[in-house]
Amino acid sequence: MSGQNKRGLIFGNPEESLQEQLNRNTDLLFTTAHHGLNDLQDVSCMVINETDQQLLQNAQAGLLGVLDAVPEGLCITDETFHVQWHNLVFSRLTDAGSGRNLLGQTLQELLKSAEDGGLDQLSAPAAAGLSVRHQFRRDNGTFIALRLTRLPADESRLLITLTDVSEEALLKQKQEAIYRAGLELGNLSPDDVASMTPEERVALLTDQILQLTQEVLGYDRFELRLLNPESSELEPLLEFGMSQEAAERRLFASESGNGVTGFVAFSGQTYLCVDTTSDPLYLSGANDAHSSLTVPLMIRDTVLGTFNVESRGTLAFDKQDLEFFILFSRVVASALNQLQLLEVEKTMATTANSDRLRREVAEPSDEILKATTWILERYIGHDPDVCERLHLIADRIRGIASNVGNVDESAGGPAFKSAIPSRPPRSALRGKRVLVVDQDAIAREDAHNLLGQMGCQVEAVQTASDARSMLRNYSYDVILMDINLSDASGYECFSQLKQINPLVPVIMMTSFGYDSTHSIIRARQEGMKAVLFKPFRRTQMLDEVEKAITPPDAADNPAS
Repeated sequence: MSGQNKRGLIFGNPEESLQEQLNRNTDLLFTTAHHGLNDLQDVSCMVINETDQQLLQNAQAGLLGVLDAVPEGLCITDETFHVQWHNLVFSRLTDAGSGRNLLGQTLQELLKSAEDGGLDQLSAPAAAGLSVRHQFRRDNGTFIALRLTRLPADESRLLITLTDVSEEALLKQKQEAIYRAGLELGNLSPDDVASMTPEERVALLTDQILQLTQEVLGYDRFELRLLNPESSELEPLLEFGMSQEAAERRLFASESGNGVTGFVAFSGQTYLCVDTTSDPLYLSGANDAHSSLTVPLMIRDTVLGTFNVESRGTLAFDKQDLEFFILFSRVVASALNQLQLLEVEKTMATTANSDRLRREVAEPSDEILKATTWILERYIGHDPDVCERLHLIADRIRGIASNVGNVDESAGGPAFKSAIPSRPPRSALRGKRVLVVDQDAIAREDAHNLLGQMGCQVEAVQTASDARSMLRNYSYDVILMDINLSDASGYECFSQLKQINPLVPVIMMTSFGYDSTHSIIRARQEGMKAVLFKPFRRTQMLDEVEKAITPPDAADNPAS
């Protein structure tokens, strides 16, 4: 720094010379050397008297305390990213502690990236007032976000902010896992699996679960078992990282005596074991496990099996792990259920079995789609990438339901088809999307079955709140809505849905014409299409839905 103008602030007697001040105060010598003032050429100093000294010392102490108290790491570097100043948090983020001198070292030396060339492409903003952001993974597995800004007073220097974003990065990885699970596990159409044996289908599915669980979710000790409903035995389907004794252990769905896995299968409840050494239910799984998380694989209220993951650390799983693992397990359970039901459908190949298949898949598909949409709305406006991926998950889940609903049209050989009663063609309904809003589970199931037979893609929810969420995120050709909902009157729900999409036709449903809130009269005044009075006839429902989705000009001209 020789030859450059330097400025210093010295606390002391203003009548003494600069050299006298430096000779008398060794602390000041250390301070000037620490900040690069190692010679006295071209040094301009302001010496203040002792009256103002305490005030400035307090200000200095307060400023340094603020900079060290901020949660981000701060440092000032030159153009080549050599550190000239930093706060204490910067030391901690670089694993240097407080005793190591970091001045003069480069960011590349202090923050080692796990990615080839991760920091080689580090760039600075072109001018003061501009910022550049970078994010990378360090070789210790943590994620660091950098923000580089030029100092307005000296554009040759950069203010760099460091933030540990490991928690956010891990959350995004788990969201990626759900995205991939929805794509991979749901990517099984009837054409793809028609020529496979049941064993080949299971092998394909377990390979996908193994890859997703190990590589994406990051779990390397896990076990998946399927429940035999006749014997109540939990039969091993997939395991990785477990001891041989655990893999070969026979377990049954039981409240006691069969470990955590048996209890979860018996109760249908999730179980978090925070410390395997003291948990009364835990049976040894992985040799070095100190905590475990076990969830039931369920469709409706039926337990299909269990999914168990284990970790070396005590208290290794938190609430966030639990939420994402439960959602991931729902997708796994849906895929397992789909394989089982496809095999049943292929074997029986009758209209009755096809309808049952649709009923069995309808409700769990609705629940998974509703949960995915709920998560999607929480991230709208915060992370567009996550929203896009969740939309793809929802599309895949909807595709599963529609594929299952169409299986009956192509299933079975000619000998079976001759015995299947023909259904009146409703070509106008094929491929139409219908949203059903009804608290009655039987009504939702009937709508799935009846409209699904005609080729409609039906999705059902129970409340007005869920209906609004679905309509905000997906498009429908018609909505069937009961007027008695737990969280809104029929008219309130109708009005709210029309505010979201004024073009979608709405058909109201009511039992025996009972309408205490006069919702039907008020909704008719605002363009409601029709009313169905329960219990309604099959043809009546299909006629009203067909009229609602048929454009007026097409209805006037049947030939069109």
